[in-house]
Amino acid sequence: MNYITLNNGLKMPQLGFGVWQVPDEEATPAVEKALEVGFRSIDTAMVYKNEEGVGRALASSNIPREELFITTKVWNTDHGYENTLKAFDASLERLGLDYVDLYLIHWPTPQYDEYVETYKALEKLYKDGRVKAIGVCNFHIEHLQRLIDECEVVPAVNQVECHPYLQQVELKAFCKQHDIYLEAWSPLMQGGEVLENGIVKQIAENHGKTPAQVIIRWHMQYDNIVIPKSVTPSRIEENFNVFDFELTTDEMDKMANLNRNQRKGPDPNDMNVR
Repeated sequence: MNYITLNNGLKMPQLGFGVWQVPDEEATPAVEKALEVGFRSIDTAMVYKNEEGVGRALASSNIPREELFITTKVWNTDHGYENTLKAFDASLERLGLDYVDLYLIHWPTPQYDEYVETYKALEKLYKDGRVKAIGVCNFHIEHLQRLIDECEVVPAVNQVECHPYLQQVELKAFCKQHDIYLEAWSPLMQGGEVLENGIVKQIAENHGKTPAQVIIRWHMQYDNIVIPKSVTPSRIEENFNVFDFELTTDEMDKMANLNRNQRKGPDPNDMNVR
């Protein structure tokens, strides 16, 4: 496993396992399989409605808690200081844990303008030692800048949609400047057309790997944290099997040229669902 060091010194596995759109009862065997093949970072959220399923897998794994890295998130309906603190307690109970390693704001929902207050609740949880690191998801540069200007703790992570067709070049540069790690959700473009891209397929052939493995490897060499999701045991193994090859400089350049700034998910400024 490759580990990265967050801006507060906390070590985090660069490759993690996501459970978005995985029903609670399916999350348990999926996470069990992920832990069995070697994943140690699990990414869930309140709105996924599978924190209990994840918690069951963690409890049955017999892996020491300090070897695990667990992320969950506060949903849009729970924004605000007190609401966020309550939401965190509820997530912790569902997960069956004493603390989480990373707690994130799921979306900024700028229309409601409560993300600064929400983030201040995350700061309290961090200062109280109930979370090891705090951060955000789906924040544009202007949202991050407000947190930097108005809050005390610089986010450790910004988890955003990122894949070869949406490489987030400007956002990534801003994050790097402020020592914020970019974490990629939908790293394979939700099984989108990028897996069928001729260049990706050719690179995969060069290494005797699958297009998905090439894209995960690209994320790692692009210095992203990456959390592919699957419920298929063979796919879970495949997604983890990316440590025995490396893309060349030429291949990385070819991947860089695939960027189209093409989103599959919503633009964070428009995502104001509650």
